[in-house]
Amino acid sequence: MASAIVIGGAGRMGRLVREELLARGFDVVGSYDVDNVDELDELAPAADVAVDFSAPASLPHTLAYARRTGAAVVSGTTGLSPEQLDELRALGEKNRVIWASNYSLGVAALRRATALVARTLAGWDVEIVETHHNQKADAPSGTAKALLAAVDPTGERPVVGGREGIVGPRVPGEIGVHAVRGGTVAGTHEVHFFGTDEELCLTHRATSRQIFVTGAVAAAQRLLTREPGFYDFDTLMFG
Repeated sequence: MASAIVIGGAGRMGRLVREELLARGFDVVGSYDVDNVDELDELAPAADVAVDFSAPASLPHTLAYARRTGAAVVSGTTGLSPEQLDELRALGEKNRVIWASNYSLGVAALRRATALVARTLAGWDVEIVETHHNQKADAPSGTAKALLAAVDPTGERPVVGGREGIVGPRVPGEIGVHAVRGGTVAGTHEVHFFGTDEELCLTHRATSRQIFVTGAVAAAQRLLTREPGFYDFDTLMFG
């Protein structure tokens, strides 16, 4: 069975991914967090898969390890810059790579449904609302950004992150993206479509992080059967 490096092992997601990998029969040859990521540079075992749920600062070490060993990379790190995502895509020229902001199958279906409804209800007002626990560092969430891309694939429409004061009438075509933080919410995402005298709301609620863990490990297993390339979660799981 494949071996794996778990990055971000000190965090909740890292610990859960590690447990799931071990339960699925993977040989976990090393784990670390952003605080000791330098250890990856000297790690001798050549793993089949590097599973990265750490911080953006760890990415250079992950990329260097993958280039040195040929390991596939499953990345769920959010908050990556466009340049860092380009580096992951470039790695896909020789390695098997997947990056996703959310590894839930339900969220993958939500993205597909959102794109379909946005095309069908062109001209309707759209607002995206995401809710997460009070320890989440980035806002809006990576999933909210993916839903935004599903609504506006070209990125041409104006985006509003919040409204305050006398803002006047809603600008035609704008998309509102709002982040709510509190308690222990694992993740709720809503896409509201407002028409004249009616509203359609698509909603996904996660009750635990286990759905993301299960999806990430399933992606790691499937990635090992594919040719080198940069994959998104939808293509890897549904393509």
